[in-house]
Amino acid sequence: MRLFPRLLLNHLAVMAVLSVVLLVAAELAAHPFIQHHVNEMVQLLGDAGAAMRGDLNEGMRATLTRALLSALPPALLVAAVTAWVAARRVTASVRTLQAGSAALARGEYRRRLPEGGQDELAELAHSFNTMASTLASVEQSRVELIGNVAHELRAPVAAVRGYVEAAQDGVMAHDQALSAIQRELAGLERLAGDLSLVSRVEAGQVELTLQDVLVAALLAQVQDRYALAFEDKGVTLQVDAGRAGLQVRADPARSAQILANLLSNALRHTAPGGAVRVGAQDAGGGVRLVVQDTGTGIAPEHLHRVFERFFRADAARTRGEGSGVGLTVARGLTRAMGGELSVTSTPGVGSVFQVELPASRDRLDPPAFTET
Repeated sequence: MRLFPRLLLNHLAVMAVLSVVLLVAAELAAHPFIQHHVNEMVQLLGDAGAAMRGDLNEGMRATLTRALLSALPPALLVAAVTAWVAARRVTASVRTLQAGSAALARGEYRRRLPEGGQDELAELAHSFNTMASTLASVEQSRVELIGNVAHELRAPVAAVRGYVEAAQDGVMAHDQALSAIQRELAGLERLAGDLSLVSRVEAGQVELTLQDVLVAALLAQVQDRYALAFEDKGVTLQVDAGRAGLQVRADPARSAQILANLLSNALRHTAPGGAVRVGAQDAGGGVRLVVQDTGTGIAPEHLHRVFERFFRADAARTRGEGSGVGLTVARGLTRAMGGELSVTSTPGVGSVFQVELPASRDRLDPPAFTET
């Protein structure tokens, strides 16, 4: 049975029960009032009134019953009409929600429901609109992801085809063509690995081995890895590990990967002669790792999108300057370890990325020195 007739039958059943209860309660409650009124009349009429006591009781009770039965049909009619209107109003909201859900199932993610009122149905409409907005955002991200992946794949595939044709035509030596093809395939392999990692990070399926990690050792590892790249580009790399013994509770390999992604991003956007500073400091119950560059900076309208997959604030960037998912991976790994990654930036001045990670359970204090 559909909702409207079910609601209407429920209302009618309630009215029927209410009518029976009203009749019974009126009959029972009216008896003492009738008796009191009859006694007063008997006292006024004397002996004649005493002889009429029974007739008076029966007459007044019968009159009350007839009055109730006469008033009951119009009352039930008005109540039934009211119940019909109330049921229609409730089911109208449900039908609107049903239509919106059907539209959403068809992919019409722009469909929204009216949110008037302060009742539960209004809250349900608000929740529906929130869900529709989220699904629209997810669908947009999916479309952009497919387009971005297609764009990233198109260039290396075209390059491989060109090398093969060049080798077939004798324009390029076979060994040279094979070397170029191997380089393009390595890029495709990196892209596939990055996409797989992004998917696992966003699904919360990355395995982490949390342990106490010395910040100084972590920064030294990253510095050794990138010192030559910074030197080749002419960018100064400055590292400050903060106070001695500073530790974080994190996965060592994933923490190094986060810093590596941030340093790669900073190096990519910092011109020769610039500088990148990496530091660490206490941050309440955690430790803050800061990567600051003197690069091109990020426009304010792009700040909220820098952690999206394949987003490039600089449209002029070409393939080979990163897969476009490094910052997405960095934020996902940071959150998986219970931390947070944020960014502030000023165009033309540079950007500051801050990684906040939980402090280790047993913080090491600076070693004490004694004179001998």
